[in-house]
Amino acid sequence: MASAGGGRGQETVSLDSLSAQQLSAVKKQLDEEVEHLTASFQQLAAAQAKFKECLRIVKSGPASFDDKKDILVPLTNSLYVKGKVSNPDKVIVDVGTGFYVEKDTKSASDFYEEKVKDLAANIADLELIVQGKTNNLRVVEEVLRQKVLAAGPAGAAAAQS
Repeated sequence: MASAGGGRGQETVSLDSLSAQQLSAVKKQLDEEVEHLTASFQQLAAAQAKFKECLRIVKSGPASFDDKKDILVPLTNSLYVKGKVSNPDKVIVDVGTGFYVEKDTKSASDFYEEKVKDLAANIADLELIVQGKTNNLRVVEEVLRQKVLAAGPAGAAAAQS
């Protein structure tokens, strides 16, 4: 009754009709997919945290910027240079792929809020996909375990190869 597939454009196959070796291959593929999707999930969460931090800084507003104080301006992830804020009501926003746009603090705040909201939706969608793949993996593991137990010692050796 268990079946693999469920994805778009994929054919449903009864897991009971697969051999232990085929089930092991399906399990390996699902393991890799879950690992990749989990890494993507973590990257999206990190990006969301970065945008939330940008939003926090922009919302702290011009009052937090003192034009007499030095600031550190990031040129790369590990290289910063000293600078001064020339206009605390304007900020430079990284809009992606190396493009920067000058925005007032209100529109920069709106931009970051939208990014955080979009990423939250993507994270929620990805979480559902990961849960589905994880459930599929559990089903495959259970069917594989049953096949190995039914086959006895000879089946256990074949399933582990």
